[in-house]
Amino acid sequence: MNTAKTNHDQPTAYSGIIGNSRLMMFTLLSAATILLISGCSSLSPKTSNHPISVAIMQDMVLVEGGTYMMGSDSETAKKSEQPAHEVSVDSFYIAKYEVTQALFESVMGGSNSFFVDPNTPVNNLSWQQAVYFVERLNELTGDNFRLPTEAEWEFAATGGNYSKGYTYSGSNNIDDVAWHAGNANNRAQPVGLKKPNELGLYDMTGNVGEFVIDQFDELFYRYSPKHNPSNAQHSDVNLTHKTTRGSSFAYDANESENFRRDFASQSILMSDLGLRLAKDAD
Repeated sequence: MNTAKTNHDQPTAYSGIIGNSRLMMFTLLSAATILLISGCSSLSPKTSNHPISVAIMQDMVLVEGGTYMMGSDSETAKKSEQPAHEVSVDSFYIAKYEVTQALFESVMGGSNSFFVDPNTPVNNLSWQQAVYFVERLNELTGDNFRLPTEAEWEFAATGGNYSKGYTYSGSNNIDDVAWHAGNANNRAQPVGLKKPNELGLYDMTGNVGEFVIDQFDELFYRYSPKHNPSNAQHSDVNLTHKTTRGSSFAYDANESENFRRDFASQSILMSDLGLRLAKDAD
């Protein structure tokens, strides 16, 4: 990730006004209230009735399966982002918002977030910690949440079957949809304050970078399967590289297009990295 652009001497409290009260339900509402508001009868039979699952599913978007061109043949694309190649993915769910500190701490009891605010994405965590959070979440709820694959992530970022071909996730103007190096004051911001993309997803560009399940391979696009490609691999080596997507608040506009890929060692903690939940559709 873009470590040189992250200033670790900044204050860790957010003094702004927290918006969108639904996103605060994990800390402001009791489990009983969540269940009453959500209406468990509307849930899929394969979705847990645990109040945390109910709340998460209220902010999940169904991405209908489809085919798209992943990567780029642009002159500005890095070797790892080439070539543009046709990929198809099955339907899946993905969260409207990056995992907030409120959600993360409701499962883990706390976090090491550098930018502290319940409605701001959990940050300053590693890929290993992100995976552990998902495991704990599933143990607690009996559900089957997961990290998205890189192919799912890019399909969702580009708008899925409703894509209008924007440069960034939801607009050709990065300021409309993203917290980036030019407007974020070099810090993570509360989720959902910018415009969503064609699928109703927020902060797919900028704010915090998002871990996906894939191990990073610079040449993966040259031999990856066309249908549901995934480079998920287990490794006990802490320096193993895992893929991150969506740039972050530390990246410039010309580093933040939808096709951009980056990576981080699976054990390293980064103040501009977080995660977004996904779930199988069937």
